[in-house]
Amino acid sequence: MKSRKIVIGAVLASTLGVAALAHSGATGVVKDRMQAMKEMQQAVKSVAPMMSGAAVYDAEAVRRAADVFRRHSGAALTEKFPEGSTGEPSEALPAIWQDWAQFTELSDTLGVMAEGLSKAAGNGLRGPGGGMMGSGSMMGSSSMMGGGSMMGGGGMMMGNAAGAMRMTAEQTGQMPADGAFAMTTQVCAACHDRFRKEDG
Repeated sequence: MKSRKIVIGAVLASTLGVAALAHSGATGVVKDRMQAMKEMQQAVKSVAPMMSGAAVYDAEAVRRAADVFRRHSGAALTEKFPEGSTGEPSEALPAIWQDWAQFTELSDTLGVMAEGLSKAAGNGLRGPGGGMMGSGSMMGSSSMMGGGSMMGGGGMMMGNAAGAMRMTAEQTGQMPADGAFAMTTQVCAACHDRFRKEDG
């Protein structure tokens, strides 16, 4: 249970940074993508307490959150990032267009993971003990956002996002819901780490 709470706290810390964006002054496509990010952040907040055991599990709420991720993935997300749209208050980095293939792959993977999360919603949570994915594996004893860079050489997060890229929605859908949720939010966090300006 303790490791599950650490992971959920890390997920919230990552996504709450999105909510802190200065939306005032945003217009056009920048405003649209900020709104999409805010909706995904709210989806995470709506189910994270369930995943940590702090709230009663609700499979339908998890499916609704998964649908938010799905609606804001793939082309629906990438079309909100026309080349060069990095002016304030955007926190998008030029790395998006320098590594467009990676950006679109992460966006597409988010859709696959969201579909898997929806399928996994009916599986409930992993039982107490061992954390969401078991010790020494993806979530292990380290927090999701802790340690080294998620994208850096051997960094935990990018490795896990790469693992998600190899999974199908059907495979993810066989996991406990908290495991599928972790996989989904790891894709978000990996994208933020590489393609979004750091807070502060």
